[in-house]
Amino acid sequence: MTGSKPEFRRQESWRYKRVKENWRRPRGVTSKMRKEESGFPAKVKNGYGSAASTRGLHPRGLVDQLVWREVELEKLDPKIHIVRIAADSSKGWREEAARNLNQSQGSKFSHSKPWEGRRTSSDRTARRRSGEIAARRDGRGEDGRKSRDS
Repeated sequence: MTGSKPEFRRQESWRYKRVKENWRRPRGVTSKMRKEESGFPAKVKNGYGSAASTRGLHPRGLVDQLVWREVELEKLDPKIHIVRIAADSSKGWREEAARNLNQSQGSKFSHSKPWEGRRTSSDRTARRRSGEIAARRDGRGEDGRKSRDS
């Protein structure tokens, strides 16, 4: 890649807080950005696309492969693929697969430990039942929302 893409910003996003920076095509009749006058941010066009050889690849230049089972993991080539373990696969298998991938130098792992640090609703329920979190009398949970139980 020879150059970098400009930062495509939505018209007037720098002016108003309520207008987010996410790109939207300028459609106004008198819009200076639509007319591409100098001093205004660049518009999204065909020429800013990435090279066909690198399009859709992981930033490391490898094919990002989502894996659910160990069988799929064995089929992958570490020189071509980078592994991403599916979130809905079992927690025990994810941890075991992460350990195995870290031990084998050939395989690459796209996210180090995505499941650690996340707390799900089932985790909160288990902690509440064990007494780690005291249930509130008004039926609201730790986040202040009304629970479905009550």
